Formats: sequence, C-alpha cells, structure tokens
Amino acid sequence: MPNTYTQLYIQFVFAVKARETLIEKGWKNDLYKYITGIVQNNKSKMLAINGMPDHIHIFIGYKPNIALPDLVKDIKIASNLWINENKLTRQRFNWQEGYGAFSYSQSHIDKVCNYIKNQELHHARKTFKDEYAEFLKQFQVEYDEEYLFQFFD
Repeated sequence: MPNTYTQLYIQFVFAVKARETLIEKGWKNDLYKYITGIVQNNKSKMLAINGMPDHIHIFIGYKPNIALPDLVKDIKIASNLWINENKLTRQRFNWQEGYGAFSYSQSHIDKVCNYIKNQELHHARKTFKDEYAEFLKQFQVEYDEEYLFQFFD
C-alpha cells in the first residue's frame, strides 16, 4: 500500500511528582498552550487539555510518527524545563514517572473532551486516586497498587 492512514484517539493522564499541588491557575493555560505546541510539533492534534493542580489530562488525535512513550517523554521533559526556566513554582517542578494512556473510538470524542474540560467539577466529587483506578478498571488494565502514582492521603 503506497500510503498509511490512521485515526487514533489517545488520552494521557499523568501527575505532578509526589502529587504535589503545583500547577497554579495563573499559569496553567500557558502550560497547556506550551504542551499543545509540543503535540502539534509531533504532527498530532490536541483535542482537549485540562487538569487539576496535581495532574493533567491530554486528549489527542494521534499520528503515529513517534512512539507514544517518546511523545509523553517529550511532553514531560520540555514542560518541566519550561516551568522551571520560567520559575513558575517556588521549588523544582517535575512530573512523576509513569502515565496512563487510554484509546477511544471516534464516537467518544465529544464525551472525552467534555470530561476533560470539566475537571474541576468532576474532582469536586471524586479524588484523582479514585478517578485513575476507575480508568484502569474500565480499560481492564492490570496493575499493582504498589506501583501506582504516589498518593498523599
């Protein structure tokens, strides 16, 4: 076949190291724009991005010209540098190791986008720990509690 055609929709979820609440309302939209640029530079399309002070959700139309782990690595490394170089936090900012990546069909795009856009409302009712465990169960991902994100109780 002379051409390759794909239609892949992926949601990434990852947390601030040690789940610290470091992402502030005053600069989070600039962070989201910066991350959108990274996604676009890797030939993918940002569909939705939002989060809370301790974690982020990114939903993209994924073009597989870069491996998923490499794309997440690029996003984390570049955004860490951007946050630290701009001194947006009083302490050094880092994303926690690991991430969740979940795929969706085209018919779910609106639902996932709305879910991500309404993170503040959603997290008024559910903790990130509960949300993340729910994703893993919904997508039938085997996991070991010991190796999930570091959570503060």
